[in-house]
Amino acid sequence: MSEMIIPKPVRDSRVTLSQLMHPEHANLLGNVHGGWIMKLVDEAGALACMRHAQKKVVTVAIDSMTFREPIRIGDLIILNAEVTYTGRTSMEAEVQVLAENPITGERTHTNTAYLVYVALDDEGKPTLVPPLKTETIEEKRKMEQAQERQERRLKQK
Repeated sequence: MSEMIIPKPVRDSRVTLSQLMHPEHANLLGNVHGGWIMKLVDEAGALACMRHAQKKVVTVAIDSMTFREPIRIGDLIILNAEVTYTGRTSMEAEVQVLAENPITGERTHTNTAYLVYVALDDEGKPTLVPPLKTETIEEKRKMEQAQERQERRLKQK
């Protein structure tokens, strides 16, 4: 269990998912369903946390998700996720969502979401996760902001 105590850098958790949006992902206006985007956001966040903890994870919270721009049929959705906070058994992942026109290369930031996951052992019980090691000023800033969000979440309970 000593290897679980060793802090792990943010970079080890980073994951990028990309998927072309088809008509079955969209409504009659040609905009991708918010629920489909939320599913992909949850998958990206979970993968980042699994990479960090090297354990299975479950979603326990999703902070509000505001869609600033639509994602349309034919766009490439790009989700960049990384761990921004760790507690004893929980982790926060930041997931940035981009829509890219694959022909022009133009990218639009559509939203950022913050999700909380808990790592599980082989019996399905919460288990310890490695502390997060920040290596840049930006990572340190993100971790401080994540700690503030986590404090707010715990106060709301």
